[in-house]
Amino acid sequence: MPETESTLINLYEHPGHLLRRAQQISVSIFYDEMGSELTPIQYAVLRNLAGHPGTDQVSLAALTGIDTSTGATVCARLEEKGLLERKVIPTNRRQRALTITGAGEQQLADMIPGAQRLRRRLLAPLTGPEQLQFMALLTKLVQENNEQSRAPLTAATGSVK
Repeated sequence: MPETESTLINLYEHPGHLLRRAQQISVSIFYDEMGSELTPIQYAVLRNLAGHPGTDQVSLAALTGIDTSTGATVCARLEEKGLLERKVIPTNRRQRALTITGAGEQQLADMIPGAQRLRRRLLAPLTGPEQLQFMALLTKLVQENNEQSRAPLTAATGSVK
């Protein structure tokens, strides 16, 4: 057994458990800072759509790292809220092209200060250099394990291999 590996009896030595706890903390701070108008996944989908206008639901789900079924449900909810429009693609009637509405663009703009506060609060326990190192290591962990995901990110994000 490598020197850095223990018997993992303590649950807080498991990286997966710590990542799950960090996700819980992140979601809690998300609602504190961003309000309850959008869920974290709705925000991620809408933010990705803003950067990829006209994309189809399947591609948007892949860009966001969620399965297509969840992507369809999230898009339907965002459409109900008037934040995006879905239109059937004439050349492939099973797919829908998505565009963000003016209300969706405004919602994202209104959430920028909250997103900035969320990032600051989440990373506050770390020094500036530690924040940079943490983000670099977390990015590497995600990128190098991307294919292990049930919904791997696509290369179109520019951040995965």
